[in-house]
Amino acid sequence: MAVITLTTDFGLRDPYVAAMKGVMLSLAPEARLVDVTHDVASHDVVGAALVLEAAAPFFPPGTVHLAVVDPGVGTARRALVVATADATFVAPDNGLLTPFFAGGGWRAFELASSELRLARVSRTFHGRDVFAPAAAHLARGVAPERFGPPVTDPVRVSWPEVRASGTAVAGAVLHVDRFGNLITSIAADAVEGVGARASIHIAGRRLPLVGTYADLPRGAAGALIGSGNRLEVAVREGSAAAMLKARRGTPVAVSSTSRTSRKTMKASRTSTRGTRTSPRS
Repeated sequence: MAVITLTTDFGLRDPYVAAMKGVMLSLAPEARLVDVTHDVASHDVVGAALVLEAAAPFFPPGTVHLAVVDPGVGTARRALVVATADATFVAPDNGLLTPFFAGGGWRAFELASSELRLARVSRTFHGRDVFAPAAAHLARGVAPERFGPPVTDPVRVSWPEVRASGTAVAGAVLHVDRFGNLITSIAADAVEGVGARASIHIAGRRLPLVGTYADLPRGAAGALIGSGNRLEVAVREGSAAAMLKARRGTPVAVSSTSRTSRKTMKASRTSTRGTRTSPRS
């Protein structure tokens, strides 16, 4: 039984998600539909990319991941199916699938075949008329190459760079979750490379590195390696975003010393430049 996941910024107040599910169940009634989230912030392509990066590895091989955060709907932006060794992804070509282009072995095709979409395509709802039918056909076993010509230059978003400087690593906040936790661009292995005495520097404060949220006193701020294997800044039973007045792009540094060097903080500020969608290359 094929699994199709859904990730959107549509919310659940309107009928948009239900319409997409109706299309998929009409074409692939045996499919199992799993909602990842429909609470991605409106038009937040980077946020959707991070959601998929965190969730997709835990689904069984062969899962079809449908993601629609599409501020360019109805324009000349392409629609894609991307096949990897473990899964297939359907999404607009706006950088949403950036995490899955990091390694080799992926193949991308444009959703161009009129036979594999609804007969009438609205310029404002490709989620229902283009992407949902594609996901259903993939779940039924239609090969990705049947959808259209190969794509070798998919759009990628520019992640904030992570820079190492001596015994320090600099990065930036990528995402603020619903608890106010700050998910950063710094991976777990980069933190481990700094050493056991690492401390985290953000918004003019030095925070301890702990194992889990409960290691902090209630209302205190600290940092830990989160479930997505990234450095995360948190406040126990509170919001790190509110306490630190931090948001996407806020610089973060990890250092083995008690003070962050000017060089490290300069690298941190530089690493936050450019989170917009890059041009096709």
